[in-house]
Amino acid sequence: MPSKAGTTRLVIVESPAKAKTISGYLGPGYVVEASFGHVRDLPRNAADVPAKYKGEPWARLGVDVDNGFHALYVVSADRRQQISKLVKLAKEVDEIFLATDEDREGEAIAWHLVETLKPKVPVKRMVFHEITKPAIQAAVANPREIDRDLVDAQEARRILDRLYGYEVSPVLWKKVMPKLSAGRVQSVATRIVVERERQRMAFRTAEYWDILATLAVANAGEGPRTFNATLVALNGDRIATGKDFEPTTGRVKAGAGVVHLDSGGARGLAARLEGRPFTVTRVEEKPYRRRPYAPFITSTLQQEAARKLRFSSQQTMRTAQRLYENGYITYMRTDSVNLSETAIAAARRQIVELYGERSVPPEPRRYTGKVKNAQEAHEAIRPAGDNFRTPGDVAKELSAEEFKLYELIWRRTIASQMTDAVGSSVSVRIRAVSSAQEEADFGATGKTITDPGFLRAYVESSDDENAEAEDAERRLPNLVKDQPLTADELAAQGHHTQPPSRYTEASLVKALEELGIGRPSTYASIMQTIQDRGYVTKRGQAMIPTFLAFAVIGLLERHYPRLIDYDFTASMENELDEIAGGDHAAVDFLTAFYFGSANGAGDQDIARSGGLKKLVTENLNEIDARSVNSIPLFTDDEGREVVVRVGRYGPYLQRAVPGEQQAPAAEGEEGGGQGDRAPIPEGLAPDELTPEKVHELFLGGGGERKLGDDPATGEPILLKSGRFGPYVASGERKSSLLRSQSPDSLTFDEALKLLSLPRVVGVAPDGAEVLANNGRYGPYVKRGDEFRSLDSEEKMFTVTLDEALALLAAPKTRQRRAAAPPLREMGVDPLTEKPLVIKDGRFGPYVTDGETNASLRRGQTPEALSIEEASEMLAEKRAKGPAPKKTAAKKAPAKKAPAKKTTAAKKTAAATKSTAAKKTTTAKATAAKKAPAKKAAPRKATTSPD
Repeated sequence: MPSKAGTTRLVIVESPAKAKTISGYLGPGYVVEASFGHVRDLPRNAADVPAKYKGEPWARLGVDVDNGFHALYVVSADRRQQISKLVKLAKEVDEIFLATDEDREGEAIAWHLVETLKPKVPVKRMVFHEITKPAIQAAVANPREIDRDLVDAQEARRILDRLYGYEVSPVLWKKVMPKLSAGRVQSVATRIVVERERQRMAFRTAEYWDILATLAVANAGEGPRTFNATLVALNGDRIATGKDFEPTTGRVKAGAGVVHLDSGGARGLAARLEGRPFTVTRVEEKPYRRRPYAPFITSTLQQEAARKLRFSSQQTMRTAQRLYENGYITYMRTDSVNLSETAIAAARRQIVELYGERSVPPEPRRYTGKVKNAQEAHEAIRPAGDNFRTPGDVAKELSAEEFKLYELIWRRTIASQMTDAVGSSVSVRIRAVSSAQEEADFGATGKTITDPGFLRAYVESSDDENAEAEDAERRLPNLVKDQPLTADELAAQGHHTQPPSRYTEASLVKALEELGIGRPSTYASIMQTIQDRGYVTKRGQAMIPTFLAFAVIGLLERHYPRLIDYDFTASMENELDEIAGGDHAAVDFLTAFYFGSANGAGDQDIARSGGLKKLVTENLNEIDARSVNSIPLFTDDEGREVVVRVGRYGPYLQRAVPGEQQAPAAEGEEGGGQGDRAPIPEGLAPDELTPEKVHELFLGGGGERKLGDDPATGEPILLKSGRFGPYVASGERKSSLLRSQSPDSLTFDEALKLLSLPRVVGVAPDGAEVLANNGRYGPYVKRGDEFRSLDSEEKMFTVTLDEALALLAAPKTRQRRAAAPPLREMGVDPLTEKPLVIKDGRFGPYVTDGETNASLRRGQTPEALSIEEASEMLAEKRAKGPAPKKTAAKKAPAKKAPAKKTTAAKKTAAATKSTAAKKTTTAKATAAKKAPAKKAAPRKATTSPD
């Protein structure tokens, strides 16, 4: 679209990629340039504060709280060169168009550009939600003014986050650890993750049983001959399932009124039902109908990309940013599910082309958002343009990552305008009377989809690994009431209740969204921030809080509960929305939050308690650093309280009898204290600190157990735990425990037997000793450099010289043993969709998907290991990658031993080495000065520290 004759216009966008795309849609007379994101912000540190403000008491905040919360903005050092370029261009043009993103943050960047460039020519705001030629030309033809209400809302958010972070973070430095940070949203997000881990730590598993019956129909007709049904009631009382147990005790909930079957009860009942007739007592058939999912908004895109593509929130948003800037999708920061009329028409046309007219409903579908406090007014995320390009059309133009995300967005958009999926669901009840006259009721459900509708294009995933896909069918035979059935098999099956699943980035974003906390532009940065700050680590997709997070959240909960209260945080988002709508003044909001006001929002909030400033200064002396940094676990069998202490060098365990004198702890120190201590291995999750694991850690952390004194040497025999597991030691002798041995039950005699290794079996005819020992690959006998494996650990202590010599004389063969059956078949890995099994290996049980193996940790048993834990263990192992291959080093030729250098010669050599090092350092420094500075990444930075 050419500009008016003789008129030159400067269009300023945020990134070079966006500038390149837009410049291609504008004719001569337009200069398109990037600002490289934010051009100025509050000072990051004292060095950023201009000299004339350094003496001001508010300079450290960057906000003059006593004069209307005036913000001190400084141009970022890495933006000064670009600003100079923009200032020069602004003097050479007739008009300026600010084409920053269509949200609060983009509006604020546009305002900051005006304040920084101080242009003398007209300035207009140009907005669009997709980068296509028609959209850009329409935006140029219909500019508007900068929306000061949106700017005020974004500035209030930035100042609010600065006040929160700069006032609360120093409390953490003094009471927990230096260099920590607190944030208005990041702290709440961390609290959510910590609360879930607390639930897992308090969880006590329960075992319950039922019966799976494989039932057969005499004349099945066209349907299946057999189907599965599960025992649901006994003598009219419901059979207990996982939901009937208290999570913290593992006991059946009071008043549940259920029958809790154990292993013996289930097996006994199954035996009593063998050969008994089964009869259908009820058949209920209902129509099944499923409406399509709404088009993507920011949060649902992040959730589905995490579930389907295993993308992190940051990865999703980076990829979406590239797709948007290059004209493939609409703006990716939105909480609106609305589609424009042109988008709906484009989707319906494409559905007819690809799936036929029957797949398009008579009327277009319109969606309304359910997101609490939704703020954005533009469209949902969809393919750009008035005619959608299919994934096949763009495959050659996109990277693999971009293609996967584009296809996801395209499928979701198309599906949102398709017909419902319809079919029927059937619920069946079957009864059998046991030989003991017990009435056993079994239940089965089926689902048949007669028209998949939108499911042809898209099926949404679930955070629940056991959830059934929407398009999955369960076909049952055609059954009628009173129909006789026979049981082909009756299998008692055991189950264990599972702790609540850990949050993933996807489910945490969903939780924040449902609480009304955070906004589309902040979700990805929140996920990254809590990981960068050391509050959360990831194992596979699961988010695990660190003990540091426990300490920080414990402090905030006890002393500043309103600061991390979910409703209060959401109410602040509401007030910011009101500022954006022009219904509330930013200064009044900030004054109430910081200084306190009887008119503050919410009941008993920060404002009514005197404001944030008073809260953090008056309560500081009440905070006991030792208490804050102590996370109680349990009291052991000897009455000792076991706690985790968070110290500056990492978390550690401590146990002591209540009432023992504790040395005082200085603020920020690990604390004095008496009693045993033990380090906590890196990567150990809080819920894995079971009494058994704690016992093991104390065993290897200075709390070794004495088993007795060696009768031959008089030296103590100690049971210890080392890097490679438990072992016994006496003097210079050490020996690892065998696979069949447990440190808890190891006896003195067994330890003495272990210390006899390596055992001298005898002397061979050639005079060489024959030894029996335990090694990396199991028990073996050895003579010189010849090794042969023994078939059992016990053989190390019983093998005779003749047997050993016979083994050593036999040719070395590599016979494969017959594969042992797995200890347990677990089901399908939710991450890879591969079957998981637990096998018994040389070093103990391990879980495998056929490609990756992970040994079970101490305290884990094949019976109790959940599929979620198994999936996490394998994901962690895959993330580490394969062990580096060893390369055979060339053997250096033997050298004669050189004569010893004199002291003078040594000094000369050292001086020469030092001079060479200095030259190298100087050369590197010179090269660094000559190297050109790298440009900052074009992606704009979020102004909020959250």
